[in-house]
Amino acid sequence: MGKKSTKKKSDSNGANLGFEAKLWLAADKLRSNMDAAEYKRVVLGLILLKYVSDTFMEHREKLGRETADPNSDWYVKEESARYQVLEDHDEYRAENVFWVPPEARWQHLQDNAKQPKIGKLVDEAMVAIERDNPRPWRHESATISPR
Repeated sequence: MGKKSTKKKSDSNGANLGFEAKLWLAADKLRSNMDAAEYKRVVLGLILLKYVSDTFMEHREKLGRETADPNSDWYVKEESARYQVLEDHDEYRAENVFWVPPEARWQHLQDNAKQPKIGKLVDEAMVAIERDNPRPWRHESATISPR
């Protein structure tokens, strides 16, 4: 038999990163007196907004670099025309990236996080993302029809 390791499991897999207590306190403060089921809905919505916004901004930055680089196939000489490319919904949909309207971008929400209307802004952000990203067409084979 081999020698048993004295390392804790969390130490060996990197799970103990040292910020867990701060994260827990922040989550507890955010929850306050909210029911756990309601809190789950709010937190999952925020996680979705953050992910969608980060993915959008990552693609936007890539488009910005490519349209500004004279050596790129995507080069656009005029700055106003470059901006139009950055604001073209199809440039994002073509890469399976959600289009995120300005009012739903994480930076906008973060800039307004301490405002009393932040809950309304988050709700409006979710509505805006849903509005600007229509569901893809369902393929006929995906539907089950009775015989």
